[in-house]
Order: sequence, then structure tokens, then C-alpha cells
Amino acid sequence: MSGRLFLVGTPIGNLGDLSPRGLQTLELADFIAAEDTRVTLKLLTHFGLKKPLVSYHDHNLRQKGEEILRRLQNGESCAIVTDAGMPCISDPGEDLVRLCREHGIPISVVPGPSAAISALAASGLATSRFSFEGFLSVKKNSRREHLLTLQQDPRTLIFYEAPHKLVETLKDLYAYLGDREIALCRELTKVHEEVIRTTLAQVQALYQEQAPRGEFVLVVSGAPQEADSALTLEDAVELVLQRVQDGQPLSQSAREVASITGFKKGALYKAALERGQ
Repeated sequence: MSGRLFLVGTPIGNLGDLSPRGLQTLELADFIAAEDTRVTLKLLTHFGLKKPLVSYHDHNLRQKGEEILRRLQNGESCAIVTDAGMPCISDPGEDLVRLCREHGIPISVVPGPSAAISALAASGLATSRFSFEGFLSVKKNSRREHLLTLQQDPRTLIFYEAPHKLVETLKDLYAYLGDREIALCRELTKVHEEVIRTTLAQVQALYQEQAPRGEFVLVVSGAPQEADSALTLEDAVELVLQRVQDGQPLSQSAREVASITGFKKGALYKAALERGQ
């Protein structure tokens, strides 16, 4: 008889957020598959638990996935956890779940905290429709293509970002999505929890003097359904020039900004050309 895989949500900061059922599941599982065993060991130690840990992350998921599958097929139970929040969300756990589904292994979900949903709830932005976009690619072309697909998306957008990449990401969000409302959520559920509600235009200067710290969840308002009358031609030209500075041809930059602002491509091209002289 095969065992069972348990997807266990873990705290995103405050250890008091581990549910009684989550704690019981970790205690009863034969072993735990963890993204970073050092992080999970701290969690287990806090609750006085001692359990065999298996390292399961992006760089070993194929090999370890097969090993975990064999143990499940032999009747053992496994609880999979991520460093913080629900496994499988921007996390290699989704591959293990797929593997288990393909081989008929029973799966149970033990719900827990989610940084994305927590940030959305605290953002003050629309929550009825949203899209979780995870981490943007570090590759410029992939990042650009990703953001281009979101230009007309009316849903609230949720991104994860590390502190050392935050400034560049905020710059790209403004360049490709235009000026929108944004909530920067950091250290959620921790002592220094902070939610900064501002706009993509205003946030550009926020971290010039002091580097950002902590993991961030960025919640960005969706594309307006009507043209934003507050956006001036000068603002739109600035978006064009930001793209050009990133190495994009002027004609392409003008075309993309025209599609998200409503200004004519020719007018943007001419104004940007004059500004660049």
C-alpha cells in the first residue's frame, strides 16, 4: 500500500502561525521534504520535533523526486514544506505533486500562510481578480516578454522580489506597465512588518539613499480600463526613454508605450528623438 504526500503550509515569519493540524502532520509524517533543511530544522526545533529531513530543491528535484516517490510507494508518508508559506507556489514542490499524481500517490493539503495572499489582503488594492506572477526572470528578454503580456491585464498583479533586485524590478515595472498604484509589502507577520502604499512613479526615488532590506511582495494595480488622463505626453516620453536606455530601439519603445498610454506612436517617437538630442 502506498503512503501519502502532505502539503504543509509553514509560517512566513511569525512561528505562531503554524496551525495545530500542520504541527500534528509534521509530527506524524515518516519524513519531511524541505526546500532548505536548515530553515526547516529551526522550525522543528522551535516546536520540539525531531524528524528525518530530505533536501528537495530546484537543483536536485529530479533525483530526489524519484527517491521520495519510491519511499511513498513503499508505504511511507512524507510532508513537504517550503521555507515559508505554502509549498508548490513559486516552489519546486509542484514537480513532486505532479510526479505523485502521475503515479497515483494520495495527496492531502494542510493549508497555511501565503505571502502572496497576505500581501494582497493588506495592500488596499482590488482583490476580486488578481494574478500571481511570482519572480520576474533575471534575463532581460524573458522579463520584457513577461511584462509585455501584462500591459493590458486588468487584474491586480502580485510579484515576489529579493531586496538586491528590487530597485531594478521597480524600474522595469514602471517602464513597461506605466504609472500605477503599488503596495510594497515586506517582513509580513514579523516585528518590522511594513506595507508602503504609493505609485510606480513615486517609488523610483524611495531606495536611492537606503538599500531595501527583507523579502518583498509587490502588489500592483491592474491596467486601467480607460486611458489615464493624468498621464501627460511628457510622462509617456519618459517611459519611452527608459526603454531606450535599457537598449531597446526607439521605434519599438514608442510603439509599446503608445499601446499602454493611448498617445500616438509618431508623437512619442518625435518627442523622444528631440529629448535625446
